[in-house]
Formats: sequence, structure tokens, C-alpha cells
Amino acid sequence: MKVVLASGNHGKQAEFSALLANVGIELVMQSDLGVTAIEETGASFVENALLKARHAARATGLPALADDSGLCVDSLGGAPGIHSARYAGGHGDDAANIARLLDAMRDVTDPGRGAHFICVLALIRHPEDPLPILAEGRWSGSIVASPRGSGGFGYDPVFFDAVRGCTAAELDTAVKNMVSHRARALAVLHARWLQNNAP
Repeated sequence: MKVVLASGNHGKQAEFSALLANVGIELVMQSDLGVTAIEETGASFVENALLKARHAARATGLPALADDSGLCVDSLGGAPGIHSARYAGGHGDDAANIARLLDAMRDVTDPGRGAHFICVLALIRHPEDPLPILAEGRWSGSIVASPRGSGGFGYDPVFFDAVRGCTAAELDTAVKNMVSHRARALAVLHARWLQNNAP
């Protein structure tokens, strides 16, 4: 089944394509179909995921998958949260976002450096789908004092996974694709998809 990914983020495309490789879904980016991003005006991850999915489905006539994800830091009251991609002002400026985050946390010591990644997925069959399939995934960790690693994207270089003893940017891609917030959300989504489409 061909599904439009409501994103222009190539990092997300690579991650989702790898995660969906064995599910029978062919993922095409909305930007490859000439669809521009919609303004994320929702007040929650769920609202933004649905906004993006409905916009992509309406523009392409295809089923759409959207995610809204972000980093929530305990000592910052959950910030940057839904504003993660544009925390420093410009959308998707990873280096600037990380710099602002580390500056905001310069006086924070453990255990106040706890954080978690959140991913909410929305899969809709058509623009007015009244029963979207929603799924949430969470990946808990903490924020290190300076970036480490060259893999991943976004806040991965400063997000430390204590279970694996490294930042998300230091993780092997295959491992990350098993333990990340997106992987966990996708596993839930896949289960719900099968349940909703059982014969």
C-alpha cells in the first residue's frame, strides 16, 4: 500500500522506511509529490499529527502517515515539547536547537537532567477519516552536557540512553530503530492496524 509521509524531514523518512520495510507499506514523502508543510497550530502532539496527516491526505488523495515528535525535558517543564523542531526559532536547525537547550540547562545537575522523546503517529485512510489510528511511543533518558556522536538527527547527540550507555547519535542505526520512540510508536500502530483490518 502506498502511503504519503506527511513530512519533509529526510531523517524521518529514512527511519520510517527502515521501520516499515517488512510491513507492506510503500512510503512516499509529501515533498516529492509537491505538497508543502502545513502550519503546526495544535496544542499537543496528537493535534499536530492529525493536522499534518489530514493535510497530506487531502493534497494527494492517498492514505497518510504523520508523526509529531519532540523532546520533553523534566527541568524545563516539558519544553521544548511540541516546539522541539523550532526551539531556537528556525524550523529544523538542529545545531541551534541543541545550543539553546544546553544553555537553558547549564546550571541543571542530575537528576534534574531527565528527559524523554515522545512520538505520536496518526494514520488516516482519507482526509475525513473519523477513526484515525493513533499510537504513542516514549523513550526515556537524560541530557548530556555536550553533543556526542555523529549519527541520527535532531537532539540525538545530547540524548543519553542509560540502558545502552551512549547518546542516541552514538547508537548503531539498527539498534536505534528497535528502541527509539518512533520504533515503539510504530509497533503500537502496526498492532492496531492489524486489529482494525483483521478479516
